[in-house]
Amino acid sequence: MRSEILEILRRAGDKYISGEEIASRLGVSRTAVWKHIRELREAGYEIVSQSRSGYSLREAPDRLLPSEIQHGLDTQCIGCQIEAHEVVDSTNNVAKQLAAAGAAEGTVVVAEQQDGGKGRLERHFFSPAGKGIWFSVILRPAFLPQEAPKCTLLAAVAVARAMETFGLKAGIKWPNDILYENKKLVGILTEMSAEMDGINYIIIGTGINVNILPEDFPEDIRQTATSLAIMKGEKIPRVRFFQAVLRAMDDLYASVRTGDFEPVMQEWKKYSITLGQEVRVIGVRDGEVFTGRAADIDADGALLVDTADGRRRVLAGDVSIRPRQ
Repeated sequence: MRSEILEILRRAGDKYISGEEIASRLGVSRTAVWKHIRELREAGYEIVSQSRSGYSLREAPDRLLPSEIQHGLDTQCIGCQIEAHEVVDSTNNVAKQLAAAGAAEGTVVVAEQQDGGKGRLERHFFSPAGKGIWFSVILRPAFLPQEAPKCTLLAAVAVARAMETFGLKAGIKWPNDILYENKKLVGILTEMSAEMDGINYIIIGTGINVNILPEDFPEDIRQTATSLAIMKGEKIPRVRFFQAVLRAMDDLYASVRTGDFEPVMQEWKKYSITLGQEVRVIGVRDGEVFTGRAADIDADGALLVDTADGRRRVLAGDVSIRPRQ
């Protein structure tokens, strides 16, 4: 009901529209309309009223509400269903529960705050209230489990694309960390449920530091983390930026699920700050450490590293860029 009232108010523009007319269009009582208007105001919408004229929407809050995110989004898959929360332990955890229960592909879980957000290798991810975009997407691609890294690279490229629309230049460190001046802006964690011959679902969890100020960061990450607002020098509208990310992700996924990974590969290479660099790799499973030159990524998104003993293929691992001597 609230989304329908919002749509009526938006279409009215600067004009006032009476509670009686809204009630008539929706087939409800004027009391019900008043109740929902009050709830919208409590949610942060600036709705003014004028005697004998009705209501007018003057400003929407920059909060990650489904009604705001989906307004004008116009995607085919990603974001068609949105579940929003004030606080969760981890949007990935919520998304996994929804996926296991049969949630539709493209469902997005977003939260204003995470109190148990995590990144790769179980590292804690700082996710303060109202300062970032913390979300997870449920995908159900038809390709084999070993191709899942494609989705990880896809997510990084989607955020990089969105940054460009706001005049910000991204740098992607393999596979999916987005950095600025060697400080982390975005973290992406991909988790999967699969059988030997197919994927049940993939969860892409993404944390974007949007409007976090330098003093907001905990001391232990203050020298290694940054935000879009710090990068641009001004506050970033979170809803608009989130819409840009979802549109880019939707467009890229449309290609990937039809078997065309080339657009993602080429864009990832354009943004990459890893290729051509000397890197140090720590294996996730065996802890093996080796160094070499990051030469390329292959058709599955694996990093190809040229070492003194030959080329190595890295599908999972902790990769750091070594300073030039």
